This record gives sequence, C-alpha cells and structure tokens, in this order.
Amino acid sequence: MNLGLYLHIPFCRQKCLYCDFPSYTNMEYLYNDYVAALSREIAAQGGICAHHTVDTIYIGGGTPTLLSNQQIGTIMNSIRLNLNLAADAEISIEANPGTVDYHKLVFLKEYGINRISFGVQCFSDRLLSKIGRIHSSSDAVETINMARKAGFDNINIDLMYGLPGQTTRDLRHSIETAASLNIQHLSIYGLKVEEDTPFAELQVSGKLDLPNDNDEEEMYDLAAALAPHYGYERYEISNYARLGFACKHNLKYWRYQPYLGLGVSAHTFWGKERRENTTSVAEYIKAVNAGRPAVDFRETITTQNAMAEYVFLALRTVSGLRYEDFNSYFEDDFLQRYQEVIQDLEQRNLIIADSLGVRMTEIGMKYGNIVFLAFMA
Repeated sequence: MNLGLYLHIPFCRQKCLYCDFPSYTNMEYLYNDYVAALSREIAAQGGICAHHTVDTIYIGGGTPTLLSNQQIGTIMNSIRLNLNLAADAEISIEANPGTVDYHKLVFLKEYGINRISFGVQCFSDRLLSKIGRIHSSSDAVETINMARKAGFDNINIDLMYGLPGQTTRDLRHSIETAASLNIQHLSIYGLKVEEDTPFAELQVSGKLDLPNDNDEEEMYDLAAALAPHYGYERYEISNYARLGFACKHNLKYWRYQPYLGLGVSAHTFWGKERRENTTSVAEYIKAVNAGRPAVDFRETITTQNAMAEYVFLALRTVSGLRYEDFNSYFEDDFLQRYQEVIQDLEQRNLIIADSLGVRMTEIGMKYGNIVFLAFMA
C-alpha cells in the first residue's frame, strides 16, 4: 500500500491577518529542538510503515523554508533512512516569496524536493499590505523566476479572492500574471474569515472592507473561466493544473487514501482511525523526546461517517465519485443508499449521475456545501 506523508513546520516570520493555522512567530530558539524531535517521530514510524511505500510528501506550515539548509537536510535524511520512499515520489514544500534565495532553492532541488508551492495570494502590493503579507508582488515574480532557474519545473502558487478592497480586475491581473510566468499549478481560494484572527476582530468592529456577495461570486466565476482559458484544467473546486501537474499528494485526501501526518498539529488518516498531534510546540518536543506519541486527539471513524466523508471528498473533484470505487471500499451499493438524494440534486441541476458515477455540475461546484450537506444528512 502507498502512503502520503505530511510534515508540519509551524514557524512563520509574521502571522497573516487572516490565518488560523497552527503557526508561530519568534520561535527561532526552538528550530533545532523541533527538527530533532520531528526526525525522531519520523524514525519511530519505520516499523509501522515497513510494508508501505511513501509516494508523496508534503512539507507544509507555517513557512518550512525558514529552516536552514542543514535542518531541512536532517529531516529529509531521516525520511530516506527510516521510510520506504518511492524513487519517483512527489515531494512538495511550501515557501513564501522573499524567504528563499537562489542558493536555498538549488539546495532544495538537489535534496530531492521536486515541487514547490508559493503563498503569493495576489500580485497587488496594495492588497498584500491589507492582508498582512510581508512580500511584494515583485518579490513573488523574482522568487518564481529563481525557482525555475534552480531547476523547479513543477511550481504552484496560491491565489485568493474575496480579499478586503479586492476587485475582479485585481483577480484577473493575478491570474494573468501567473499564466505569464508559466506556473504549472494554481490553487485559488476564497477568503474565509476565521474566529480568533485579526480579520475577525476587524469584521466585528465594521472595519473590514470585504467585497459583497455578488462581487465575490463574480470573482469565483472569473477564476473558473479564466484559469482554463490559460491552459489550467480544473480538477478540484479550488485547484487548476496544466496537463500532468495535478498535485498527487492532495489527490490522496480527495480519494480517501491513507496519509501519515507528523509534526505539531499534523493529522493522520489510516484505516478507520484519525488522529491529530498536539498544537503546542513545547509539548510536542517534550512528548517525542520522552518516547511518547504526541497525539492530542484520536477517533475511530464510524462506517456512516466514513461514507459521508468519502462522498464529500470525492465530489470536490471534477471527476467526481465512481460507484465501483465506493461499492468496493464499503461493500455497499451507492445508488441504493443515496437514491433519493441523487434524484433531488439532479432535479436541482447540482449533480450529474451517469452509468459510472456522479459528479457536480458547474452550479454544484459553486454551491458545493448544499450538495455535501445533502449526502451527509
């Protein structure tokens, strides 16, 4: 069986105003201890994963590239020493523009990292300042060009819409700029104001100038039309790729395949169990160094919940859900189980069901939560 591996590096130079991910600033003094603990946690998986091959790795954060070359090398060496890594594994790392130079990018490529994802968000200095990003649009362009010069031919950038003060013209400029830079993959997300973030406080006080619902819908429609125009095929609600460059690691999530999550706050999905590591860097280091699991939450997934999750995740993809796959996974009959739901959603033009499977329509993609909730009821 093949596995995906997610490694979380929870350190940032500056917390973005919209971010609610487990990431922390001013912890440079813990970098070495954290890397040592993460390497130990990787080593502890060797026996468990002895009969499995890791064919995708995603190093996320935070900003993983804040670590030194030596620290990143220590992590990669621990993976190769303790796990069965496929020769053609997709190995991704997240980076922020302005946090890497050419020499670091060359190091990453030489160490086997073959896919890089930049948190660009937009190519507008005005908007970047409003959301608390520390890079400029010129930093982003320069970093992307450096990555290509360093040998990366599989580059993703994250873009956002629905930002304070953003217009459809701004979003068009960002997508067109990405296309002109010959990016292989685009992830285009709508802003969601999360609790306990600076943006949430600004929204409560009426100081967050967000686009209205109609404007945000126009931005969604623009992204869905413009990205394919420039050769990016949509394969998931928020993800677009040139031919052959869909993210293999993320496809594991949407296909309900097993993955191992290591590091602070990392999630693991294996068999019928889901678990999450502690969100505290200090507690994580303490637990791993004591030889204890750093797990803070663990649950056994019921068959009913597993079915709902399987459907929800599969329908996020443009290809949708194949009856044969669902029936084989659960030893059940999808059409019998969800017959009434399927008929209702088809009548509302939210899904298409044919002889092989079910997938969302363009309208269904836009109002996906309606579809997901119907199957989860």
